[in-house]
Parts: sequence; C-alpha cells; structure tokens
Amino acid sequence: MIVKTIKVDQLARVEGEGALKVVARDGVVLSAELNIFEPPRFFEAFLRDRMYSEAPDITARICGICPVAYQMSAIHAMENALGVVVDGPLRDLRRLIYCGEWIESHTLHIYMLHAPDFLGYAGAIEMARDHADIVRRGLDLKRAGNSIIALLGGREIHPINVRVGGFYRAPRRRELQPLAEELKRARDLALATVRWTSSFDFPDVARDYEFVALRGEGEYPFNQGRIVSSCGLNIAAAEYDEHFEESHVEHSTALHAHIKARGAYLTGPLARYALNAASLSPIAREAAREAGLGSVCANPFLSIIVRAVEVLYACDEALRIIEQYEEPDRPAVDLEARAGIGFAATEAPRGMLYHRYRLNADGKIADARIVPPTSQNQPSIEQDLKIFATAWLDLPDDALRHRCEQSIRNHDPCISCATHFLRLDVDRGG
Repeated sequence: MIVKTIKVDQLARVEGEGALKVVARDGVVLSAELNIFEPPRFFEAFLRDRMYSEAPDITARICGICPVAYQMSAIHAMENALGVVVDGPLRDLRRLIYCGEWIESHTLHIYMLHAPDFLGYAGAIEMARDHADIVRRGLDLKRAGNSIIALLGGREIHPINVRVGGFYRAPRRRELQPLAEELKRARDLALATVRWTSSFDFPDVARDYEFVALRGEGEYPFNQGRIVSSCGLNIAAAEYDEHFEESHVEHSTALHAHIKARGAYLTGPLARYALNAASLSPIAREAAREAGLGSVCANPFLSIIVRAVEVLYACDEALRIIEQYEEPDRPAVDLEARAGIGFAATEAPRGMLYHRYRLNADGKIADARIVPPTSQNQPSIEQDLKIFATAWLDLPDDALRHRCEQSIRNHDPCISCATHFLRLDVDRGG
C-alpha cells in the first residue's frame, strides 16, 4: 500500500489564509480539502440592532476587493424589505459602479494572482522583472476600474457615497466624460488581455458542474435577476433558502453551501458565462469566440479567459452607460422604515452573493444572513482537487503541488485580504 499526502499549509496568491490537503492511497485520491482556518468575523451579528441605513457601510468592510458587491446586495435587500424599487438613471449608476468593481477585481486576479501560474513565476513581482510591460498593462486596466468606484463611491475602497435608495450624490454628466476617455483605452487593454490569456497553455480537463448564476432580462447580470442553474433551477432571490443550504465541516471556518438534494454547484465567471453568454456585448462575444471559448466553458483553468472577457464587457458596458446617462432629478428615493424581510442576490466578481435581512418596525435589523461566493464554491473546489489530482499523482512533487494550488486559484477564492508563501509536505510512506 502506497499512501501519498500533499499538504500546503499556506496558500499563495489567494485573498486570505487557507491550506490544502490531498490524501491518496494506491493511486486513488481518497480526500481533498481546502482548509479555511481564519477566525469567524461575525458580521451578521454586528448588523443586529443597527439601522437598515447602516448596512451598506458595515457590509462593505467584509471585503476590500469587492466592497461594492456587499454594499449593493445589502442595499437591494433593504429596498426589498421596504417595498422600494430604484430604477432609471440611479439603476444605471449602480450598474456602472459594478463595472468598476469587476474591472479592478478581475484584473487583480488575472495579472497578479493567476497569470504567474501559467508563465512559470512565483508571483507578479518575479513576473514583472521579465514582463514589465504586461504588468503595467494590468495596473493601468485596474486603475480604470478604481476610477469608476472613486467617482461614484467617493473613494476607491469601501465606498461612502452609496446608500439605501440610491446615492448621497449623483454625478453630473460632465464629470463622467474624463472617465469615458480612460475607459476607451481600458477597453483596448481588456481586449489585449483576452488575447493574451487565451495564448496560455491549459490542461485539457473539464468538469460536469451545475452552474448557478443570476440571469437578467436581456443584460449580463450584475445586481439584478433571477437565480438560475444549468440543471433547470429558476427562482427569485426570496426562494434561495428553499433550495440551498449551508453546513459546517471540520476543516473549514467557512460554511459549505449545497443545492438541497443535489449537492455541490459552481457560481462565478464560468457559471455567468454559461448561463448568460448571449447577453454579452458584441465586442465581448466576438472576443470570446476568437479565444475559442464556445457557448459553455467547463474547464476551470480557462476561467482566466472568461474573467478577461468579463473585464472587456464591463469596460464596454460602462462606456454605454456613460454615453446614455441622464442626470436623475434626485440622488435617492424616499424611504420609510417598516417591518419586513428583504432578499437580494447580486453577482460579485467571484460569483453570486446572497443577503437576507429581517427588519423591525423601527427599521432596525433583527436578523441578517450573508452567503458569499467562496462558501458556495468551496465544495466544488474540493471536488476539482479530488478529480484532477487523481490524474496528476505521477507528477513530481513540485509539479503536483503547483497543479493542486492552481486548481484552487482558478476560482479566485476570497478568504480575506492577505497573501502567504508556501511550504509543501509530501508523505510517500507505505
């Protein structure tokens, strides 16, 4: 009997602190774990007894990479509880700030966290020594996303200008014009990014995922739509708890989400693309076609290309919104506190994000539930490890470690905002 144990105590180039462990016996992978060991952060408890209006600023602190998604999910859920629908120019501005977050978050992942895997570097700093122009392109592209968030949100990280009902201040049309010029260049950089990532050497693998994402009416989803899946699910956000459940596992402080009676599923760029590719803008659809993606992409290693396509779409969509923008009469709609339960699902860069809040009559939060993309994807990530590692067990230790780590980085897990270097232990004892 030959037992092989692969352990990486600190994953590199992911947001946060995690580890992996794969155990194989006689050429068969018995278990694969993504170990998330950071302490619980208790944001749902922090929200209790706070006014509904405080939720956007509190939830933004959950993540420095995708604060807009957390803010906007809270805002939509609160508006749902209060019986308010925000439309028109304010809705357009919400899509615009989402474009900014997708651009900056995806670009960070593509250039700084994921591309080094394909080009043989330990990280972006090492890659920059040989490819300074490429890294500079990534930084310029990310800056365009930050500019959108800064203009609409008041600052680049943890925006302060968004609120339940709209914004504290809506931009003037003339303020958006310099942003449009920056985004035209960013769109060219994004197209170059699609072409660059599609030239990488990818493992020839595929997975039979159940994809889950939002689907909007005639638009690629950001912050509105029904929850759909590749296996026929089609529900409103208010029905999420009827179809999905979370459970504790010993090796993770993050809950694992499953579809009831079905099991693991995948949310994120691959899922959005598979379920909404027809709603991409023409330039993004053509770039995806040239990159060889097809209508569905089930190879998680190709997710870097799909993210690049989504960056291109976000740049193009931002330009469309700016071109058609009309200043709203007021920056926010009127609100009145009342008791109720509000639900919302939006598309964070890493996947679908679900919020549910119960409000008391005075507008204070009685209960909160937040389900981030990483906890939803963790079971599928572990299945990736188990399935793919079986085919890689004959690789040398360094190559095997690299493939296992990369299979996690494919999904850009957002554990928190920290990066560590690696140590690999391989036990080949019998």
